[in-house]
Order: sequence, then C-alpha cells, then structure tokens
Amino acid sequence: MYPEWMWQKTKDEEMDLEERLVNALTKRKFTITTAESCTGGMIAGTLVNVAGASDVLSEGYITYSNEAKERLVGVDRETLKSYGAVSEQTAKEMAEGAARAAGAEVALSATGIAGPGGGTAEKPVGLVYIGCCVCGRTNVVKFQFKGSRMQNRVSTVEEALKLALKEIEDL
Repeated sequence: MYPEWMWQKTKDEEMDLEERLVNALTKRKFTITTAESCTGGMIAGTLVNVAGASDVLSEGYITYSNEAKERLVGVDRETLKSYGAVSEQTAKEMAEGAARAAGAEVALSATGIAGPGGGTAEKPVGLVYIGCCVCGRTNVVKFQFKGSRMQNRVSTVEEALKLALKEIEDL
C-alpha cells in the first residue's frame, strides 16, 4: 500500500527521509507539528515510523473541514471565503497556526484535492499546497500531482518531508 521509501533504505541514502528529518529536528532541539487536510494524518504518521520521533513530535492536527481549520489552527474565515481551503494563503495560515497551537519550532501543513473527484478547472485534482513554518518563517509550495488518490497523498507526504528538511537545513 505504501511506497518503498516509507520503510526501506535506498542505495543512495543512508537514512530514510523521515529519519533524516527526525534527526535534523533532534540535533537542533526543535519540535514539529502538522496541520493536515488532504493527507489526513499521513505526514505525522510517517514521522512516527522513526524510533525517537516522540522526542520531536508531540501533536498534530487533522483539519479536514473548514471548521477544523478555523478552530484547531486558527485559519481566518475570510481567508477560506476569499481563497478557499485549497490555497497558498490557507496553507500558510495552517502552518503558522499549528506552530502557535503546538508551541513548535516547525510546522508542516498540507491542503489539496487528492481526487478522484472534487477538482475544478481552477483547482484540478492533484493540486496541493504544502506549507512549512520554521521559527516563524513560512514557505508555501504548490504542487500538481497526477496520480491516484493514494499516490497524490503519498507524494504530498514525501514533498512535505523534503520541504521541512530543506527549510531546517537552510537556517
């Protein structure tokens, strides 16, 4: 069900992506949280594959509905009305709000349309925004995935972990 990178080491990497991220967080004494919509907890779930993840991950938020985005991580109702749940603005507010709510140095957010339905001409299936807030600095990246629902979700998790690792290493 899950891709090979989630449980096996590759020839090119000494450690898996999630292991590298947990190690980078541990080294800097950072904690991480997630605010997940289209991934439904898969980012946090991937991090807990790593022994010692409990030292850096204490909580995460599944914010599948707009109401949960507002209530749990403080996304502004006007942002959701003006830009929609699947937007750069919402991903930014999700990441920043999760960091605040959890008191974490690092927060990842993911909001998108996993498919197979739900897409529009402006926001097609596979459109995902991933936000990463590190020590108050937020970066949001837009992706357009082309796979099945599960492939789009797994691709989102992989890209989120890569983004967090890059942002932490760029400090």
